Amino acid sequence: MTAVESNGLIHNVHDAPFPDADILDVISLLSPDEQEQLLEIRQHLQDNIRKQVIEYWNREEFPFEMLPALGDLGLGELAVSDCSWLFRGLVYAEVARVDVSLCALVGIHNELILGMVHQLGSDAQRAQWLDKLRNFEATGCFAMTEPDHGSDVAGGMETTATKTANGWIIHGEKRWIGGGTSADFALVWARDTDTENVKGFLVRMDLPGVSAEKISDKIGLRVIQNADIVFDNVELSDADALPGAAEFSAANEMLRNSRIWVGWQAYGAQMHAFDVARDYVLGRKQFGQPLAKFQLVQQDLAEMISNAMASFGLMHQVARLQAEGRVQMVHAAMAKSTGSRMLRDSAARARNMLGGNGIISTYEAAKIFTDAEIVHTYEGTYEINSLIVARAITGMSSFV
Repeated sequence: MTAVESNGLIHNVHDAPFPDADILDVISLLSPDEQEQLLEIRQHLQDNIRKQVIEYWNREEFPFEMLPALGDLGLGELAVSDCSWLFRGLVYAEVARVDVSLCALVGIHNELILGMVHQLGSDAQRAQWLDKLRNFEATGCFAMTEPDHGSDVAGGMETTATKTANGWIIHGEKRWIGGGTSADFALVWARDTDTENVKGFLVRMDLPGVSAEKISDKIGLRVIQNADIVFDNVELSDADALPGAAEFSAANEMLRNSRIWVGWQAYGAQMHAFDVARDYVLGRKQFGQPLAKFQLVQQDLAEMISNAMASFGLMHQVARLQAEGRVQMVHAAMAKSTGSRMLRDSAARARNMLGGNGIISTYEAAKIFTDAEIVHTYEGTYEINSLIVARAITGMSSFV
């Protein structure tokens, strides 16, 4: 509890009319059962992960021992549960409210791994992997981006899949693959050398010819382990192909939902930045007064919480469109680009408010600040997502 004595009084966040950052009472939009579940998840994350994960971030290590408890709370099976889309998004936000990297793992796991095996996999693949994925007993990675192809990977993909009498040969390289150093399998997208169609394959990471190397020295998202992965003429059986992923368009729904969870991630990280900044300025005295009494500080706090609530308004509408089956890629692109822009602004304000302490990871603001730079770039850069929105409102594509 943050508290500071001023004029004989003890001030802390609970003295404020809105002690929680949720000043719009967002949680009331959920059913009573989902409200209770979300509060249980929030309590666990705040008590057992928020501070504990900082040293993992410093060391660029992933806290695997934290996953079983997250599995027990249902975070490994959001994409196949009967929860509402709003609850699903708010869970992602709560994870980002303690650590963006951990949210990246949970989001990728649900939207790109569990969701893809469930929707596009064979009966045998679902039987082998779904139960293990639901409780984080197993993890996968989504291998699409390549060293020379990010935004243009759909048309420029160089990883190949060559048909053989017994199956397939996968050859190529992938880059920036989240969780790639520890995954049990990779969902690999490769171009069929006969048809030129881009197809999906489930490739076990222990197969001969598969190697993964951690990408080190990142400035942000240091907890999740991104990897360079090489597939050197890896032999697969026909059973390793994903029957529902016979062409690249099969990935559209997963990629769309993935961008939407990044929008939720940006909202949650904004809440984290606000939590950190408000706690700090309530507890820090300068010139005989708490920093929270100064007008410039209050202005920043007001803009930060307004950014967060505006982001939520956008995400709430996207969740409604998802529930109605009307969500499109333009909505996902707008959610991701707008949320990441607002996060960048709020994270910078939080870092600045902490002064010198704002550059030390243990005070959290620096951690959020650098993580925000990654959110601005991954799952489609800010610019690419903005151009997707512009294409939808002009009818003209500016992509070359």
